Amino acid sequence: MRILFIDYSSAFNTIVPSKLVIKLETLCSWVLDFLTGRPQVVRVGNNISTPLIHNTGAPQGCVLSPLLYSLFTHDCVAMHASNSIIKFADDTTVVGLITNNDETAYREEVRALGVWCQENNLTLNVNKTKEKIVDFRKQQREHPPIHIDGTVVERVVSFKFLGVHITDKLNWSTHTDSVVKKAQQRLFNLRRLKKFGLSPKALTNFYRCTIKSILSGCITTAWYGNCSAHNRKALQRVVRSAQLLK
Repeated sequence: MRILFIDYSSAFNTIVPSKLVIKLETLCSWVLDFLTGRPQVVRVGNNISTPLIHNTGAPQGCVLSPLLYSLFTHDCVAMHASNSIIKFADDTTVVGLITNNDETAYREEVRALGVWCQENNLTLNVNKTKEKIVDFRKQQREHPPIHIDGTVVERVVSFKFLGVHITDKLNWSTHTDSVVKKAQQRLFNLRRLKKFGLSPKALTNFYRCTIKSILSGCITTAWYGNCSAHNRKALQRVVRSAQLLK
């Protein structure tokens, strides 16, 4: 057996756009064939339902589905310079900068998003859609609610976005309280395991998998650097408690 390990010189700089487009046409045909005409059945015990053919959607659990959805929604972009549309998989957030109490651009953005959803076979779940207002002015005014399909969007003071609780005050007390509470529940299990005589190595592995993973979630990219000293002490107490048990 002979093995040849290939290395290309400046590989990414050699792509010929016209040839790439031709190759993508074949790939698009494959994706269309993959997503259409898919049979689906339901099995309960030994009973199997009649097959139902699907021509929309992407298979749940398929590694391609998130990528295909991102490509499908790539044209969902903000209309106005004062707005941003942030997308992560199927989580979409509209951020509008309001100046001089003029919400026109923001409201037009929400309406345009609704139109885009209708044109792209997407349904906005108004019951799960929430709005949060961040306003640090001393003299605040009433903010008229946002309506989607005639339904008022619920306004909240805190929202869990990609696993991180973000409040209208932009502090991290709500998030750290949630993290500490969840970690303390795992500490109870760690204490039980120590009573059962698990080795220090096994206890350390349990801590890393079930407690440290909770404490460190998004810690460097989102919230820890701006949380208060009180919040940090609460997190450190959990770590110290775990160290005494390992």
